[in-house]
Amino acid sequence: MHIGKTLFSQIMEFVPWTSFARIVQRHGGNSGVRALSCAEQFRAMAFAQLTWRESLRDIEASLSANAGKLYAMGFRSAVKRSTLADANESRDWRIWSDLAALLIRRARKLYANDALGVDLDNTVYALDSSTIDLCLSLFDWAPFRSTKAAIKLHTLLDLRGAIPAFIHISDGKLHDVNVLDMLSFEAGAFYVMDRGYVDFARLYALHQAGAFFVTRAKSPMDARRVYSAPTDRSTGVISDQQVMLNGHYSAKKYPEHLRRVRFKDPESGKTLIFLTNNTALPALTIAALYKSRWRVELFFKWIKQHLRIKKFLGNSENAVKTQVWCAVATYVLIAIVKKELQLDVSLYTCLQILSVSVFEKTEISCALQADASQTDMPDAVNQLNLFDF
Repeated sequence: MHIGKTLFSQIMEFVPWTSFARIVQRHGGNSGVRALSCAEQFRAMAFAQLTWRESLRDIEASLSANAGKLYAMGFRSAVKRSTLADANESRDWRIWSDLAALLIRRARKLYANDALGVDLDNTVYALDSSTIDLCLSLFDWAPFRSTKAAIKLHTLLDLRGAIPAFIHISDGKLHDVNVLDMLSFEAGAFYVMDRGYVDFARLYALHQAGAFFVTRAKSPMDARRVYSAPTDRSTGVISDQQVMLNGHYSAKKYPEHLRRVRFKDPESGKTLIFLTNNTALPALTIAALYKSRWRVELFFKWIKQHLRIKKFLGNSENAVKTQVWCAVATYVLIAIVKKELQLDVSLYTCLQILSVSVFEKTEISCALQADASQTDMPDAVNQLNLFDF
């Protein structure tokens, strides 16, 4: 029981503070600090994410209005906006990326047995990026176009539980395909990505690592058919072929057979051409795997809508990366809480409840459970219905 503790305090108990202290020590995060330790900084940034604070002044005012609860929340003193701004500017953003990585490892173990939606025991990752537009005059370190700045979130999403296994933050000019050079490929895992990642030399490196890829072919694709497997066109599979690349340089980059599946989507009527190095799975499973890639698109849409990563508390590269990594750590932390407490509610619902009740002193498992005790209210004869036109 957590009698007398706020919901925020109970959430923070799921942070591995001992491991976090080692991370802080490794990066010298608390060196020369007299106010607002790294632990307090994360609490303040997590509070901003959970309660949708939009500015440093907003964070300061909200915490000051609950001054009597700050000590129980883990703050030794009131949080000043200037102190928080300085901490975000000066403390190494890798502290928060390491914390997020620590939480991600824990979350992936918790979600390892979740249903994938495809009859497959392998780990399946979806790789994609999302661009966050910035003002060029304020964020000149993140060039994108002649009149615009931007950062890119390159994300490798584990589709079991929608937990990001890898995130890289770059300026807007970094091409997506370069992220393949940063990944350590897991043998036996599937990497699902769109055709922006089609680079045959990099795909061959993935193939040699013992991993599998599923992507879409670029048009036109210069390849010759080597073998055609029988297909049932009523399922939507038009052809299932083994092909070799024709181009001199392409053939040198990927000298082995590729599998090319041509599939007509029954919903949209579009014909899609998939490329993979897996020859064992049915063609329909390959199509289903590519369809599951859209879950990373939903992930980006979700975090942009429900986390504070579109308005930044500082303009420097360090401050922006600090805010993004704290947002990711908060997202994964709530995912851990949901799984540890076996809550039968969505992450969206958890965040909605926490956004208005972080200062409430109630048991977290009760506060975040869906209200199943809804009863039908008797109709009031004289009650007016404002929207009954």
